[in-house]
Amino acid sequence: MKKSKFSEEQVVNILREGQSGSGVKAVCAKYNISEATYYKWQKQYGGVGHLNAAGDD
Repeated sequence: MKKSKFSEEQVVNILREGQSGSGVKAVCAKYNISEATYYKWQKQYGGVGHLNAAGDD
């Protein structure tokens, strides 16, 4: 499988940005990813509400 050009932390930040009101289409265009990739990541990471990639908890 091809390695992603985004780290796990970057993926989480992209997902958060998409959920913060920016809109999925805008975020996908900004990071040059497909909506399918965005939703695959969302499914893979189970949403970002419980994730803490930055260690803020």
